Amino acid sequence: MQDYSMLLMMVLIFAIMYFFMILPQQKKQKKIREFQNSLQEGTKVITAGGMYGTVKRVNLENNTVEVEVARGVVVSVDRGYVFADAASQQQK
Repeated sequence: MQDYSMLLMMVLIFAIMYFFMILPQQKKQKKIREFQNSLQEGTKVITAGGMYGTVKRVNLENNTVEVEVARGVVVSVDRGYVFADAASQQQK
């Protein structure tokens, strides 16, 4: 009988971990992927390096985004390293 209670406890711990840690992280990753796939010119973004800028061009062939970080300064960033919409971050 005690063997079953130990197994039940292990299953319960895994279920709690799944619902409180893994599932929310998967939802967050899905939201980030959807944002990265919907990037358009003029979107204000924040890169993984913490640079704020405006999307000037999205290159789907190379999977890159050209971001203007200052007037006349355009950097090319991998689309996977653009994580947030700067406009929504500034409203918080």
